[in-house]
Amino acid sequence: MRWTLPNILTVLRLLAAPGVAVMFLYFTRPYADWFALLLFLGAAITDWFDGYLARAWKQETKLGAMLDPIADKVMVVIALMVIVGYSSMSPWLVLPATVILFREVFVSGLREFLGDTAGTLKVTKLAKWKTTAQMVAIAVLFSQGVFEHYFGMTTYGMDAETVSAILDGREPDLHGLWWKLEGMIWAGRFGLVLLWIAAALTLVTGWDYFRKSVPYLRDEP
Repeated sequence: MRWTLPNILTVLRLLAAPGVAVMFLYFTRPYADWFALLLFLGAAITDWFDGYLARAWKQETKLGAMLDPIADKVMVVIALMVIVGYSSMSPWLVLPATVILFREVFVSGLREFLGDTAGTLKVTKLAKWKTTAQMVAIAVLFSQGVFEHYFGMTTYGMDAETVSAILDGREPDLHGLWWKLEGMIWAGRFGLVLLWIAAALTLVTGWDYFRKSVPYLRDEP
């Protein structure tokens, strides 16, 4: 095994995945949301950077080829578990997250079963777009948590009438309630739209992988 810089970045991304969940164990919100968001963004950037460096420096290795998709899946799975766990369990969030988790486990099982012939399930361009949509959606949903808790902290101790008056413009918005509420709403909506797009791409790429594996799943006559 060769420990190149691209491989080290991939390993760091793999180790960062459980760190996203750990943030919520050791820090209160919204600080946990901030740290998880920054950690996830850093990992997502290295996902592009390690592949680029490996190709540019001609340092593509079997270790990197094995670890890279695992790191991607671990990051997405753990981040989605955290987001769903700290959400209101809305079906609009749970359903696409379930589709994504199902596909990742299913394709991983296919690759494990196929063994040496798993090369037939090479990562496609559409699968890369799927991963990008997942990463962006998760980052936006983490930011929604940041807006939500800053809005809650700002309105703490205010009665409903005061909050309503500020948001309606009848009282001066000295603490930025309006933009915190709008950030929370639009980050939530945009994140959900992206997550549904990612779920749709997940289904398409999952079906494509299954179709390619069918010839290897038939029993010999």
